Amino acid sequence: MSSPFVRRLRLGAELRALRQRRGLTTEQLGGLFHQSRMKISRLENAQVRPDLVEVMDLLDLLGPTDDKRAEIISIAREAAGKGWWDAYGDAMGDRQRLYADIESGAATIREYFPTALPGNLQLPAYTQSLIEDDIAAGPISYVPERLIEARRRRQETVFRPDGPDYEVVLDEVGLRRFSVPPKIMHDQLVHLVEESALRPKFVLKVFPIRTGRTSVPLPKSAFFLYSFSDPADPSVVIEEATAADHVRTRPDEFVKYVRRYEFVRSAALSEEESRGLLLEIANQILHEAGPHL
Repeated sequence: MSSPFVRRLRLGAELRALRQRRGLTTEQLGGLFHQSRMKISRLENAQVRPDLVEVMDLLDLLGPTDDKRAEIISIAREAAGKGWWDAYGDAMGDRQRLYADIESGAATIREYFPTALPGNLQLPAYTQSLIEDDIAAGPISYVPERLIEARRRRQETVFRPDGPDYEVVLDEVGLRRFSVPPKIMHDQLVHLVEESALRPKFVLKVFPIRTGRTSVPLPKSAFFLYSFSDPADPSVVIEEATAADHVRTRPDEFVKYVRRYEFVRSAALSEEESRGLLLEIANQILHEAGPHL
C-alpha cells in the first residue's frame, strides 16, 4: 500500500503547484473556495486528511487538464485512506503513529541512532523499561499496553516478506551507555545479532568509537530516511527532537541527511564485525553484572 501521509505530501505539492500556476495566493484561493486561508495552507502542507469532494471542488477552481485531474483525484483517495494505526488513535502516541504510516509504503528505510535503539528492533521488555522511565518522569500521553502492541504491529509491517529494505546504523556509544536494566540490554543485543543474521532485507551496522576529525558534522540525534517506489513521491527525512520530530521533504534537505548517513555508514563496521561487537558488549554486560543478572 501507499503511505497516506506521503500521499498527503504529494497531494499538497500538486495543489500548491496548480495554485501558483494560476497566480493565486492561499488567501485568494480560500476566498474563491469560501474557506479560510488556513484551511488551504493545511491541505497544501499535509496537515489534514483531505475530503475528496472538497478536493474535486478545488480542482474545478484550479482547472487542471483532464489527465492531471484524474491523477490528483487518485492521489487524494489514497491520501484520505486509513491504516491499522488509525484504530489506535492517541493510545500509541503521535510520533509512533506517524512512523507506522510512513513505513507502510516505504521501499527503503535507513536509520541512524546515536542513543537507545530503534522501535522496530526493540524487544517488549526493552520498550516496557523505557515506558517505566517515561512514567517516572511525568504524565504520559499514550497507553503503555497499546504502544507495545502497536510497536509489534510496526515490526511485522517492516519485516514482512515484501517489506522495505531496512538498514540501521547504531552508535557504539549508545550501546555501551544504556538506560535499561543490564539483563534486558544483554537480551536485546543478542536479539539484534540473531535478527541481523536471519533477515535478508535487514542490514545492521555499528559506528565504532574512534578518535579523529570527521568529514561531515556528526548527527546529534536519531534520524530516518525513507524512499518510495513511486519516483513522484517525495523522499522523507525525520529527525528526532524532544518536543516533536522534524519532518523534512525538500530535496536539498534529504541530500544533506543522506550525506551524513553515508558518512557514518562508511565508517561503520561490516555486518559481521558489527555482530561480533554486539556479542562482545553483551558478554561484557553479563560479566560485569555477575550472578545477579
